[in-house]
Amino acid sequence: MTTKELKDKSVELRRKTLEIIYNAKAGHTGGSLSIMDILIVLYHRIMNVSPENFTDNNRDRYIQSKGHSVEALYTVLADKGFFPEEDLKTLCQYQSPYIGHPTKGVNGMEQNTGGLGHGLSICCGNALAAKKDKSGVKVFTVLGDGEMAEGSNWEAMMFAAHYKLDNLCAILDYNKLQITGANAEVMGLEPVAKKLEAFGWAVKEVDGHDIDALIETFESMPFEQGKPSFVIAHTVKGKGVSFMENNIKWHHGVPSSEQMEMALEELSI
Repeated sequence: MTTKELKDKSVELRRKTLEIIYNAKAGHTGGSLSIMDILIVLYHRIMNVSPENFTDNNRDRYIQSKGHSVEALYTVLADKGFFPEEDLKTLCQYQSPYIGHPTKGVNGMEQNTGGLGHGLSICCGNALAAKKDKSGVKVFTVLGDGEMAEGSNWEAMMFAAHYKLDNLCAILDYNKLQITGANAEVMGLEPVAKKLEAFGWAVKEVDGHDIDALIETFESMPFEQGKPSFVIAHTVKGKGVSFMENNIKWHHGVPSSEQMEMALEELSI
């Protein structure tokens, strides 16, 4: 897909994400909107994964450690053809596999996640296995910035650097807000780049909503041979809807009918 098509896709899938959250009356709206551009670039330009090769051991892996923003991932997977888009009308309904966190009951999902701090460790295992198999498999994960307070992430970072997992890329959805407030007030991350470099990772910072910059960054992986890659993606919580942007209220929130109308009007191609 061209950059223009990817940009149009980001608007289209933000609309669909809001629609499934509105219909389900539940969802992590702000974070789903902040990671959308990252997911679109990964699935449409970077990763070797599709419904056709999902059972092939040589596929690339994406595991969403920030599991609560699953609504964005659902819409991207449906758009890629892993399951019918109509399925998402059952989001959060009784006996539906489309629940509020990733589950392997949904085609295209690699792992159940949602317990924060678990995804990166699973990715390390996948990346190490790919190294031992001498395959070209790449492994990606998205972490929430609030999630970085979990100690298991830092243990996994030590592991990844020690085993030289340069087929692993972790992406920080750095929207600066978490459920209880601003990161700087709850648990400050800075200087996050220096911390990651001290743990043995190669680090790049990027505008997490700049499609061209995201493509260029991911295509340059590994950033350094023998080191895992870490992308600090500066994002905006609620990106694309003015009254949701940088608003802690929308960490988890369902728009009213009036708000939906305003949001969909803003999200037009």
